[in-house]
Amino acid sequence: MKSIAEIEERIDEIHENPAADAATELLHLGEEVLEHWICARGETPTEAKKEGFRLLALHRQGAKGDPSFNACRETCRELVYHYNLVTSQSDHPEIEKRVQLAALVAKHLVLFIGGKLQIAGLGEFCCSAKPLRENEIVNP
Repeated sequence: MKSIAEIEERIDEIHENPAADAATELLHLGEEVLEHWICARGETPTEAKKEGFRLLALHRQGAKGDPSFNACRETCRELVYHYNLVTSQSDHPEIEKRVQLAALVAKHLVLFIGGKLQIAGLGEFCCSAKPLRENEIVNP
């Protein structure tokens, strides 16, 4: 699993991929950051899907017992929306803009969860959260 910092860095580079590949990778990066949250809580990330997407099932799992985590529900849904938009209309004249918007949404998810890990103190004993705390990569 990539670290939070590596996920954020990859999102910044995503424009190098063809549109459909970029949208798919952004969706997977969103899943990875949710896996960090779930693992930091001592749980095993689900492989299930909700409404056809693992990202939404991971969000549901991550929100159990922490109502404040619902703040990123719409961000997850928006990432799914952009994925669907890009992959269903790959010849759209504004496809690059759509991928950029998807990348911004994915980055928002990374920053939210990275911040939650710091504020909640989760991941203090988790090797994947160590770079986050040491490098203070979460910037407002």
